[in-house]
Amino acid sequence: MMVTNSPSLGASLLILAGLYQLTPMKNACLKYCRSPSHFISENWKPGTVGALRMGLEHVTFCLGFCWILMGLLFFGGVMSLLWITGITLFLLLEKVIPHGIGGGWVAGVGITLCGLLLMGIHLLS
Repeated sequence: MMVTNSPSLGASLLILAGLYQLTPMKNACLKYCRSPSHFISENWKPGTVGALRMGLEHVTFCLGFCWILMGLLFFGGVMSLLWITGITLFLLLEKVIPHGIGGGWVAGVGITLCGLLLMGIHLLS
């Protein structure tokens, strides 16, 4: 399943993912990843090399948008269909709904609190 057996590592992943959801960098990546046509119109570069460069720039923004949430698969299980589906649906909703940034903030706070709770439980036991 490729899931972490360390409660400390799992809690740390949750805290890191939750805090990243609250950063301006994540929101900037979401802005550019959300609308490829808007990105292309603002960053047009002619030719094959220009298209390749635009593609690499756009994929960088999209990876910046979702990389840490994909890292949560190591908390819930890389082969867990439930975790894969949940994270995918969350990313889809955050990307396509008009107020996705607000939902990302709420999720960020919730994920961080879950990580802190898990860390506290682990340290107290």
